[in-house]
Amino acid sequence: QVQLVESGGGLVQAGGSLRLSCAASGNIFSINAMGWYRQAPGKQRELVAAITSGGSTNYTDSVKGRFTISRDNPKNTVYLQMNSLKPEDTAVYYCNADLRPLTNLRLTSYWGQGTQVTVSS
Repeated sequence: QVQLVESGGGLVQAGGSLRLSCAASGNIFSINAMGWYRQAPGKQRELVAAITSGGSTNYTDSVKGRFTISRDNPKNTVYLQMNSLKPEDTAVYYCNADLRPLTNLRLTSYWGQGTQVTVSS
């Protein structure tokens, strides 16, 4: 089985920083893209940032220059460094990985359980 486990969320004041981590574990053959999504109350889940296995990244416009996504391929871990946080960044953040499990090698999207990020003004 495959699991994505997130950590690093919490409460921070506006202007502060947080670092999210997400580790994929289990019977994994390979991981393609990994990314972070967020969902605020009453809103749809949106892509925040994504990174390919080769290190190419993309960000939603609202976080460009403030957030940085990175990954450690040997550890199957993706990170999201969030600086200059704003109240509008408040949301549940979800980790996502497109990977091939050893069981069937089909490219499948997996999700973490979510971690709450709250930014106070």
